[in-house]
Amino acid sequence: MNGRRTRAAVATALLAAALTGCGIRSTEVPTDFGPAPSRVPCVMSGPGIAAQSDSEVSAQVFLVCAAQLVTVDRTVRVPEKGASDRARIAQALLDELAAPPSEPEKDAGFATDVRGGTTVSGPAEGDPKDALRFSTPPQELSAFALAQIVCTLADSAAASKDHTVVLGGPADDSLRRYACTTEVRSRPGTVAPPAEAVNSRK
Repeated sequence: MNGRRTRAAVATALLAAALTGCGIRSTEVPTDFGPAPSRVPCVMSGPGIAAQSDSEVSAQVFLVCAAQLVTVDRTVRVPEKGASDRARIAQALLDELAAPPSEPEKDAGFATDVRGGTTVSGPAEGDPKDALRFSTPPQELSAFALAQIVCTLADSAAASKDHTVVLGGPADDSLRRYACTTEVRSRPGTVAPPAEAVNSRK
């Protein structure tokens, strides 16, 4: 009997040591929480960007994954007429952000908080030349949607030379210059894009 007790005690000690070495704290009461939760990869697999036509360009947009902003490669169709180059690019990227994620993107954990229906125009009279006017005032967007839009536009040809974006609502709405920072990309739901007021000459 003593031999069996000794062997059992040794086996228990070895098991506890193994669990401790793996970073798992041993417990006196057996627990069963089911299978370990799967980690969201936030990584796309499969073929890359498809072949493009003259009206399509490759671009990166910021989607939400694991409560952060992560870039995804997209083929973006840019309207040929009707607005300035900056506004056309911004509209194309905004439409791309509002599009539902593809099945591979959903499988990888990506989502978007940007809703469709918002239109983009260039500067109103007296605005800086890099201003973009939205039909929906930016301050009325959700925290995630604003962060997605600011970071996507700031990383595109729609941005100013310093990689900021000047955004406002309809012509009577005030303008703000927004920046995309590491903190915004890491915590878009709680850290708002830094913004400063921009004066328009009206």
